[in-house]
Amino acid sequence: MLPGMRARRSGTIVNLSSIGARICPEGSGYYSAVKAAIEALTLSLRKEVAPLGIRAIAVEPGAFRTDFAGRSLTQAAEPIADYAETAGKRRKEHDTVHGTQNGDPAKAAAALIKVVESEDAPYLLLLGNDASNAFRAARDALRADADTWEPLSRSTDFDA
Repeated sequence: MLPGMRARRSGTIVNLSSIGARICPEGSGYYSAVKAAIEALTLSLRKEVAPLGIRAIAVEPGAFRTDFAGRSLTQAAEPIADYAETAGKRRKEHDTVHGTQNGDPAKAAAALIKVVESEDAPYLLLLGNDASNAFRAARDALRADADTWEPLSRSTDFDA
């Protein structure tokens, strides 16, 4: 696919991530790590292929009424008591949210088409009110943490 895009000097690569890459919920560490890796890969790729007229977009949806929390989600048969207050809560959440998510897959598809057809596609496309709200909360928390520890962070260079 990429060789053809290079030859045409145009194209758009869309990689599907998740708001999980930002919020990293308990019980979803592997999932969140993979989605964060997809975003890092997409940003690097975007920089590499931009001079060739190719775009790369990471899509970060929130909860949509798909089968994600239904039969496609495999959980261990037996819960581990030590994780009842962390990952166990996430396990119970998955058991109750299927079919009640606010996100409309048809509207997400239409939004994605609109972005791909646009002249100025973003690096990161958030889909859903929950994704937008969670992104901003995670960004603000990360900024506050960085601000709190900034003096120590800046103290680690060699003295000039």
